[in-house]
Amino acid sequence: MTTQTPIQQLVIVGGGTAGWMAAAALARLLQGKVAIRLVESDEISSVGVGESTIPMIRLFNDVLGINEDEFVRETKATFKLGIEFKDWSRPGARYMHGFGRFGQDLWTVDFFQYWLKAWQAGIAPDLEHYSINRMATRTNKFMRPSSETPNSPLAEIMYAFHLDAGLYARYLRKYAEALGVRRTEGKVVEVRQRPGDGFIESVVLERGEVVAGDLFLDCTGFRGLLIEQTLKTGFQDWSHWLPCDRAWAAPCALSGELQPYTTATARPAGWQWRIGLQHRTGNGHVYSSRFMSDDEAAGILMANLDGEALAEPKLLRFTAGKRNKVWNKNVVALGLSSGFLEPLESTSIHLVQSTLSRLLAFFPDTGFHQADIDEFNRQCDFEVERIRDFIILHYHATERADTPFWDHCRTMDIPDTLRRKVELYKSRGRVVRENEELFTPIGWQQVLHGQGVRPAGYNPLVDLMEEKELRNMLGDIERVIGKCVDVMPTHQKFIEAVVAAGQPGTAHR
Repeated sequence: MTTQTPIQQLVIVGGGTAGWMAAAALARLLQGKVAIRLVESDEISSVGVGESTIPMIRLFNDVLGINEDEFVRETKATFKLGIEFKDWSRPGARYMHGFGRFGQDLWTVDFFQYWLKAWQAGIAPDLEHYSINRMATRTNKFMRPSSETPNSPLAEIMYAFHLDAGLYARYLRKYAEALGVRRTEGKVVEVRQRPGDGFIESVVLERGEVVAGDLFLDCTGFRGLLIEQTLKTGFQDWSHWLPCDRAWAAPCALSGELQPYTTATARPAGWQWRIGLQHRTGNGHVYSSRFMSDDEAAGILMANLDGEALAEPKLLRFTAGKRNKVWNKNVVALGLSSGFLEPLESTSIHLVQSTLSRLLAFFPDTGFHQADIDEFNRQCDFEVERIRDFIILHYHATERADTPFWDHCRTMDIPDTLRRKVELYKSRGRVVRENEELFTPIGWQQVLHGQGVRPAGYNPLVDLMEEKELRNMLGDIERVIGKCVDVMPTHQKFIEAVVAAGQPGTAHR
């Protein structure tokens, strides 16, 4: 019988959102059986741009046993029902990628197909009328799904959060340290490798302390201190498909009602995000330096804030792409060190979460078997490539030719995997989800439709329903959703109640 030597020392190099998510999750799930140490330098600032999430973060918080109201208060979070895209297909156009389901399940054909036939015939309004999430955003309404109405759209509300990434990291640090994670402050000045196979043995801190480990997580951001600077893993550059390579970020004062959605507004050489938190609004301008100067990009951001700027804009430089291997030898890259897809669909925090989940599924012993590592990397590649395709779609499926940037995106070559998806949709509006890829068919259908891609027809099985029955069914769904939205509180009121519940002397709801 083969003897296996378990991992005893796990070292996380770098803090920030990725580092502390890893520390918190592994401390919870490994239950103190593996010593976890996190090394971070107070001198090195976290990027901290990613303040928008997708619904899977709720699963992460649930696994950690985090109280959601407390989490909302501690991270100054707001709720998110989707992302609004302005001016992407053409100037003046808008649509939303909303979370959750649309319409209701019918026979063997998905709801989108019934709606598509009716919409093509001119007897149905736009897709958003059949989504409680999207209709709620029109009047800034929000509530959590209600178990009291199990057969109602009110039971199907799906949401994520906008959060302050710095406060989130601090919150998770407190959680992780309470479970025994040891934090060491210090700057890494040397990485020592094992003679013979090049595995990482230890990192040396500026003051001379040596931190040894069996398994290392690289959370050092774009630098990739272990995965790239030490192991020379290599990088796949995707900037020929995703030409944006810089972002200016700046917070501003709150203005107007708190919106339960992220806004992504197209600009001449990229796009601008707007994310409302309880205490400020996060803003950023993502752009391509090939098509716009840094000064012009900063000017566009600052001219389009909807409140007083609270800080000078901060410039981030990046290259869209992925590390050749997320796991190399005894190093697993997490967060920005594993690669970067711009924040258009808020996937950064999710990729940290899914990589951690995959690491647990393939958790090694000190033998580090290559077959396990190869399958882990294959799954990471598939996930990030399909997310890449989804993001490329937003740029490529456009009528815009009004600036050199948009003309380039409209006419550029796209990956074969994306081309096949678009061609299938153009035929009869079908989208096939492969191997549990992140974005669901209705997510793809919303973006394809919103970007102006039109199918030639619809699934023929829809014709089994009489037109009168189809009209009645769609009308009923629209009316029910309208009534449900009417009873929902405003996003602002809902957050005020959550915050008030945590104040001293206030009864918890």
